[in-house]
Amino acid sequence: MPLHSFPADDGFHMPAEFSPHRGTVIVFPERAGSWGYGAVPAQTVFADIIREIAADEEVFVVVSDNTEARARELLGGLGSVTLLNIPTDDSWARDIAPTFVSDGTAVRGIDWQFNAWGGEYDGLYAHWERDNALASRFCELMGYECYDAQHFVLEGGSIHSDGEGTVMVTESCLLSRGRNPQLSKAEITETLCRYLGAEKVLWLPRGIYNDETNEHVDNVCAFIAAGEAVLAWTDNEDDPQYPLSKACLDFLEGETDARGRRIRVHKLPIPDVPVRITEHDLAGYTFEEGEDVRELGERLAASYVNFYFTNGAVLLPQFGGENSSSDARAADMMRSLCPDRRIVPIDAREIIIGGGNIHCITQQIPLR
Repeated sequence: MPLHSFPADDGFHMPAEFSPHRGTVIVFPERAGSWGYGAVPAQTVFADIIREIAADEEVFVVVSDNTEARARELLGGLGSVTLLNIPTDDSWARDIAPTFVSDGTAVRGIDWQFNAWGGEYDGLYAHWERDNALASRFCELMGYECYDAQHFVLEGGSIHSDGEGTVMVTESCLLSRGRNPQLSKAEITETLCRYLGAEKVLWLPRGIYNDETNEHVDNVCAFIAAGEAVLAWTDNEDDPQYPLSKACLDFLEGETDARGRRIRVHKLPIPDVPVRITEHDLAGYTFEEGEDVRELGERLAASYVNFYFTNGAVLLPQFGGENSSSDARAADMMRSLCPDRRIVPIDAREIIIGGGNIHCITQQIPLR
């Protein structure tokens, strides 16, 4: 479908993730520097997630010549799953698939520029051309009109919408030198409002400690309803996450959303025990030249906020081991906050060691 240039005020906006979906985009994993041991463990977890989503809505799984047979083997028989063979560099659908907007009747995509979370300044791998091409290619194959926003670097994980005019971002990410250093904060705000149909952008100061995306908002704070959000939290003032979460809480407590509401903030504790790279994890990777590498003992940006809404469920990361009680606490809290959805705990350690979590590997397509 033809690409639209910079949008006018045409009535399109970014719906909330908890609004009805047509489906979800997922990219099947294979990159050896992200997914260890030939990506086999990660593919198994991705398939589990796809099956859960497929119970509620369509799933569009992007595969390559290398992964298509494996995906068919794991997902065969799921009538609500469609495989699309489009080459990519990695599997973070949240960041490389289109951001979808709607006017209540039609749905369009946005094709932001993707530069591997920082380009030549602090990007995580040396080549990202295929990732950057995915959004427009997906829209072309699926028949969605698409806004051309290739002049503006943005990842889907760096924005959260309440569907009623408010978008959340983090300063640490959107003001980073590897994205749009030529633009002021006000100019970035204007661009987001134009493309996303937003009326107000909430600039949280920070994200999750050691988050290699320059602290995407989707790992630290998420809307669960209009005027209501969960915030990653720790009561341990000695944890390096504490000042980051406290800065976000202080900011949110002094702000209102686009409708003038005070935002009700629920503190969703991070895992009690930091999730770290083990010797076993490290042995499974094969890193390319120019790619960011893992280190033994590296603390990963584990957060329960990186969940995903389907039409009927919340897919909630779980980290296991020493964090079994933390996992249960997070599940109990989400059950109380989202009583109209199934809370589906997902063993997500194989995803976090790739650098993200369930929200990072999914991208919703609004129903309308």
